[in-house]
Amino acid sequence: MDDIQKTIITLITNGNLTQLIPTMGPALQQHQIPPTTILLQTAIQSMQLDVLQYLLTRLLPREEDEDNKGNGAKNQIGALDRAVILDTLTPERVPAFELLCRYDPSLRTRQLGHLGAPLAWAIVGDNLRLASFLLANGVDPNETEINYRPAVVAAAGHRSCAMMELLLDHGAAIAGTDALFAAVRNQRIDMLTLLVERRKVADINAIQPADLETDLTPGPVLHLAIRRKYRRMVRVLIERFHADPLAQDLQGKTAVAWAMDVKDPEIMKKIKSLGFNAVSFYTDWGLMEGNPGHVVTDGIWSLDEFFTAASEAGIYLIARPGPYINAETSAGGIPGWVLRLKGVIRSNSEDYLHATDMYMATLGKIIAKAQITNGGPVILVQPENEYTTWPNVSESKFPTPMNKEVMAYAERQLRDAGVVVPSVVNDNKNLGYFAPGTGMGETDIYGIDAYPMRYDCGNPYVWPTYRFPRDWQETHRNHSPTTPFAIMEFQGGSGGGWGGVTEDGCAILVNNEAVRVVYKNNYGFGVTVLNIYMTYGGTNWGNLGYHGGYTSYDYGAAITEDRQIWREKYSEEKLQANFLKVSPAYLTTTPGNGVNGSYTGNKDIAVTPLFGNGTITNFYLVRHADFTSTANVQYRLQVSTSVGNVTIPQLGGSLSLNGRDSKFHVTDYNVGGLNLIYSSAEVFTWAKGLDKNRVLVLYGGAEELHELALPTHLSRPTVVDGSGVKIARKGSVWVVQWQVTAQRRVLRLGTLEIHLLRRNDAYQHWVLELPASQPIANYSSPSKETVIVKGGYLLRSASIAGNQLHLTGDVNATTSLEVISAPSRLDGIVFNGQSLKSTQSKIGNLAATVHYQPPAISLPDLKGLDWKYLDSLPEICPGYSDESWTPLTNTYTNNTRKFTGPTCLYADDYGYHGGSLIYRGHFKANGDESWVFLNTSGGVGFANSVWLNQTFLGSWTGSGNNMTYPRNISLPHELSAGASYVLTVVIDHMGQDEEAPGTDAIKFPRGILDYALSAHELSDLAWKMTGNLGGEQYQDLTRGPLNEGAMYAERQGYHLPKPPTSMWKSSSPINDGLTNAGIGFYATSFSLDLPEGYDIPLSFVFNTSASDPRAGTSYRCQLFVNGYQFGKYVNDLGPQTNFPVPEGILNYSGINYVALTLWALEAQGALVGGLELVASTPFLSGYRKPAPAPQPGWKPRRGAY
Repeated sequence: MDDIQKTIITLITNGNLTQLIPTMGPALQQHQIPPTTILLQTAIQSMQLDVLQYLLTRLLPREEDEDNKGNGAKNQIGALDRAVILDTLTPERVPAFELLCRYDPSLRTRQLGHLGAPLAWAIVGDNLRLASFLLANGVDPNETEINYRPAVVAAAGHRSCAMMELLLDHGAAIAGTDALFAAVRNQRIDMLTLLVERRKVADINAIQPADLETDLTPGPVLHLAIRRKYRRMVRVLIERFHADPLAQDLQGKTAVAWAMDVKDPEIMKKIKSLGFNAVSFYTDWGLMEGNPGHVVTDGIWSLDEFFTAASEAGIYLIARPGPYINAETSAGGIPGWVLRLKGVIRSNSEDYLHATDMYMATLGKIIAKAQITNGGPVILVQPENEYTTWPNVSESKFPTPMNKEVMAYAERQLRDAGVVVPSVVNDNKNLGYFAPGTGMGETDIYGIDAYPMRYDCGNPYVWPTYRFPRDWQETHRNHSPTTPFAIMEFQGGSGGGWGGVTEDGCAILVNNEAVRVVYKNNYGFGVTVLNIYMTYGGTNWGNLGYHGGYTSYDYGAAITEDRQIWREKYSEEKLQANFLKVSPAYLTTTPGNGVNGSYTGNKDIAVTPLFGNGTITNFYLVRHADFTSTANVQYRLQVSTSVGNVTIPQLGGSLSLNGRDSKFHVTDYNVGGLNLIYSSAEVFTWAKGLDKNRVLVLYGGAEELHELALPTHLSRPTVVDGSGVKIARKGSVWVVQWQVTAQRRVLRLGTLEIHLLRRNDAYQHWVLELPASQPIANYSSPSKETVIVKGGYLLRSASIAGNQLHLTGDVNATTSLEVISAPSRLDGIVFNGQSLKSTQSKIGNLAATVHYQPPAISLPDLKGLDWKYLDSLPEICPGYSDESWTPLTNTYTNNTRKFTGPTCLYADDYGYHGGSLIYRGHFKANGDESWVFLNTSGGVGFANSVWLNQTFLGSWTGSGNNMTYPRNISLPHELSAGASYVLTVVIDHMGQDEEAPGTDAIKFPRGILDYALSAHELSDLAWKMTGNLGGEQYQDLTRGPLNEGAMYAERQGYHLPKPPTSMWKSSSPINDGLTNAGIGFYATSFSLDLPEGYDIPLSFVFNTSASDPRAGTSYRCQLFVNGYQFGKYVNDLGPQTNFPVPEGILNYSGINYVALTLWALEAQGALVGGLELVASTPFLSGYRKPAPAPQPGWKPRRGAY
């Protein structure tokens, strides 16, 4: 910038218009002025409005200016750099924006970057002055969006009440938005007061639109507060704003239906209630043989109770013992000691194969004892997992003879142990690998493995297209035509990672719509075995998980981590499973090819037929040609039936496919010997009732038009419940048409009763099998009798004794029950052992009411408890001795990554495989040291902290991307020549990776990879390390090899109940915390006395509500409950803040011991901003109270240091 330009800038900054005007003229003529953008920004930033007005007039002449008439000059403000306009959008610079708008009024609504128009910027910045100007000058608040949502939603969630008042004063509409949800989501009691009480623009009990951030069905805001476990907000909504706990959402659920739980034995029953008949399960070699040569199969590692629970629920089992299982577990279930082997993992290397022998022999015998041939539930076994690739081997060359040998070896191990049930494979390449007839390593049943929805939980509404299957019926015929079409692993959810989104995003990605579209697409291929991964995921307790995931393994599954079933896809899966159970004709159909426009004449619709093979029943699967489409499309279905060709609907109107949806239409469908000529509505179930009667339940989406046809030899249909049903005779059939609403319609004709339901009302119906004699017992069988019952959050089981129907289930509100179908005459209902007063429904069905009374619950205030404190990093104290630590003296490694120093520092080589790691590097100073270099590895999300003697050198606080991190660290002062120093390095171990076969990715080392110290040779440093006490010879056999890490309190076993705390000082992690970088250990106890007969899910919830700035620093916590590590909380990465802990780990009637490690990664220390024990709404339940998990307490540990 030359002198004249600098002069102009100075004159503008000072507002010296008198000198600026004569200076600007010559400069303009000589083209010496600075860029227009810089001139305007200078005037705006210095708020020289007179100068700004002059510049606008001089540099950006308006068309109507007298001097410019007829010369074609145009207003150029719109062409300015956006930064000029954005500079005016702060509160103090609004007058400058007003001045710009005088020259170009269109600026008031101009789109300005990611936030949009100026009003959006004003709302986000809570800039009342700017908002007032815009609204007063005609800007419509209802046409302004922020992140594609109405502006009032952002205001309700995050801005001041004054901003909301201003918007309301200028006509902003609350109706039709999720503004109330936003206020509840952000716990804005002040905003609720404004909207509900002062301005009365919102009804607290009204159904709100779907909340996009939570995958929540439209309903009252109380539902959201309960789901998010906002305990105080729930209380405020009910007590102050009079929110009605019985107000229903669009599914007909009351608020309390959003927070249910059931204990682990009940998971099997919840899966049975879905209509499923089998569960697959992994066993983790790494947990069961953490100490080589010692396979632990007792205590919590025993499978006996698991097998018993499956048998009692009537669930068959598919055993998947590995030895490699993947499953988002650390090293894919491979023990840490195996990672030291020279041979490639999952190859035919002798050291690897022989390492698997003891585990596979032990598990094989346990599985053999429980297989169906011995009266147990195990019906299939899967050796290995997704064994479908090898480095430098093409798809056409795989499997090589070596790969075949590996698979054959695993199968032989199981057979030698006595396993005789069929073996299966899960081929995630769908290329016929290890199918029957392929030679060595072949399995009995070929199965595939697919995840078409992929894993982008951060963008859950964007469905990927590149994995959507279209020809699987052909590939199955090519690969394994003589075996059932089995999908041994199909996507039921997805997982999140450190620094990412919570599992709620994953639940949205694979939601009820995906279940309808993608699962039904599978049925179009004739799939007869569908195994969903996951239906229930649970918790990565005790460092079980791999480095890419956090503690929760909720997986967005149909059943949540804390065993709730409120996700709509649970109900959607129930509809599909029960339909398939009563449709045996499906099992023998021949899939046709889906062609866009076939059967409908509409190219936007794809129809896949499944033709009856040995029956006259045909199935037609309808979806959008573009399966990701959200459009609403109308169509008519042209099909052939036993009475001729028909076009459905026959009585006028059109069928519809609304949004992401798919439907099963049936023709000549057998309802217990009665022929349903066709139905456009989907079949939920049918059952044989009393005196040869049949009950058929059909459903459709809200407002859809549907039609069915039945033979006229049945009597004319009579509507016995509901209205709005059109009935006409067409030749030899009765045609029935209706539009789906919330109103139930019931028809009767002859011995058939038909219930016409809205889909969300069908969700509230349960099909329960009645027990049979052995060997069927509680397992599913076409020969079994069933009952259909309407009502209840969950119905698990049914039996008939005399004339009484005995039901077990859960309710969270006063609930009406109605018996829709039963095989014998009934006169009473017993629910969870309690006889109910029976009545008759409008159509004569047995009915009763379960009355619900919320129990009194008392939970401890964790903030107010007496916590005991212990320094858990004594290693940085003067005089600390690491004499008992492991010296790192190995001069070799079998690891594929070779070390660079004189000795290997890899943790796995010394027997430490999880939790955390601590290194100490000793050296004598020469006085020339200025820096230290460390390259550390802990897996994605890891952190490290470094000290030189007692001096904190800093931390790497972690990221959601880095699994290693190299860095130079400056030393803060000159070291004393000849003095001894020690570097202490604490590393968080987030778990090992998973791997594709042959890559040895799981061997990638944890710990210190490389190091250097300025002015020193590498050999000048002598290193020692520790992980969990004993490493592979771990001492707590009850809780397993990965439950503990390297921290002092863990090595001493103080995380176990009843440690010697009498001499520890009182200090709270919530009230006091740490004032320096380091690690503190905090412990407390409390009693619980929760009421019997209720299931009350509990969670520990972290938050950052404290005003102390230390609550916002980088810190990490481990949560131990009665000795079990049930949470790893990373304050600055997240995303997990809520840690469910089930009954059995928590003692609901007794004393509980809770401990926290608090690792402060910053110099100012850390404080837990908030920690609460939170109860979801309890429900009245007939579940069997689980036995407590074994909880051995503290005792002095041999060799502890």
